[in-house]
Amino acid sequence: MVGQLSELDERLLVERAKHDEAAFGELYNRYVHRIYNYVFYRTGNHHDAEDLTSRVFHRALQHLPRYEDRGLPFSAWLYRIAHNLVVNWHRDTKRRKFLSLDELVLRSFRTDAPEEAAERVDEQEQLLEVVRTLPDDRQQLLVLKFVERLSNAEIGEIMGRSEGAIKSLYHRTLIALREEMESLKQPPRRRGRARR
Repeated sequence: MVGQLSELDERLLVERAKHDEAAFGELYNRYVHRIYNYVFYRTGNHHDAEDLTSRVFHRALQHLPRYEDRGLPFSAWLYRIAHNLVVNWHRDTKRRKFLSLDELVLRSFRTDAPEEAAERVDEQEQLLEVVRTLPDDRQQLLVLKFVERLSNAEIGEIMGRSEGAIKSLYHRTLIALREEMESLKQPPRRRGRARR
């Protein structure tokens, strides 16, 4: 039975999942890792990512009978639920987002000289700080593009925008990131002229 479900077309599986728990379980198996990764990169910690991921699927199960196929992948609906829950989580908790770099640091120290690893971690922390200052839609775009490795068309479906709008937003986001990172590398300007 489970083998048969894994071979079903997504649309048929979604329709079947409205009445069959095993079919919903197959949808869960197909998408849980992608949704978890998305939520983790938006919250920055495993505990909250696990909690919010379970809420995504609970809400999806709850609202599945009213789900209508509008020609978009089922994952677009799941990402929309995840996005809304993450936005609410940030608003409710007013936590500063952070990304644990423990694993990255350990991996870096195994392969690089300590100075190089520390410099790379510093640069990555700076980049993450800059990314966290971006508007929510730009953060979402970066997670979907670089973490989930989705195409512009898929990101457009999830974010409710055209592929062209996503390309434009992506381009503007990368320019803003580059400019901000370059400004951080510049020494602070002195105010006024030095006296002689």
